Amino acid sequence: MDALPLFHRIAGRPVIVLGENEAAQAKRRLVERAGGIVVGEDSDEARLAFIALERPDETAVRLKARGLLVNVVDRADLCDFTVPSVLDRSPVLVAIGTGGASAGLAKALRLRLETLLPQSLGKLAVALSAARQRMRRRWPDVSARRRALDAALGESGSLDVLREDAADRLSAWLEGEITGETGVVAEIRLRSADPEDLTLREARLLGSADVLAYEEAAPATVLDRARADAVRLVLAPGDMVPVHDGLVVVLRLARLNDRLARSWPEER
Repeated sequence: MDALPLFHRIAGRPVIVLGENEAAQAKRRLVERAGGIVVGEDSDEARLAFIALERPDETAVRLKARGLLVNVVDRADLCDFTVPSVLDRSPVLVAIGTGGASAGLAKALRLRLETLLPQSLGKLAVALSAARQRMRRRWPDVSARRRALDAALGESGSLDVLREDAADRLSAWLEGEITGETGVVAEIRLRSADPEDLTLREARLLGSADVLAYEEAAPATVLDRARADAVRLVLAPGDMVPVHDGLVVVLRLARLNDRLARSWPEER
């Protein structure tokens, strides 16, 4: 990764947009949709600029010299930033970028995700924000609160983010009328040292684990997919799975062949 994804607030702020073609019009609509004010090159207050000119090089250099961050249409080499394809479930925004490699790929991914994420996701985010104090009162301990929320928002949880009615269930969940699973143990049999071979379910489990228990030869490439703050325990042969009130993920090696089994320790 050679770029840092950021969300930049432009509501009520001037943004330079240069050009009269369709690409420039699209940038104007984008800025205005986010509440920005489209201005010309002479603006002294603008900090961002979109350039959709036939010969953009000199203009880009000039604006960069003034300290502006510049986006040049179809010229990734001149861009200080790129604009991702955005899936809008305000206040939840999912931004998909390819570093300027392919806008079509970013769009295709966004359209696929559009079918998965319910329109009610934004309503859930607003409800969770409003319920912060109630959650702190019910779970004063930060770790306990995080575990409860992770379990509720996770797959098949009380507030599963893919449920259309998740926001409507929040109050009942806080009152204890709806309970989720706790003390769950899940086992993953590793088929290779490549984290790309993990199923979507296995990747989600790793990303949610409170405790990660694994055999000593488990590959670092897979361990790195777990949360950084997860408790890590090395399992010796015959060790019992630890008891915990959160999610315990156990990694075991499914040795498909001797060559693969021998390769895992070296890759750590």
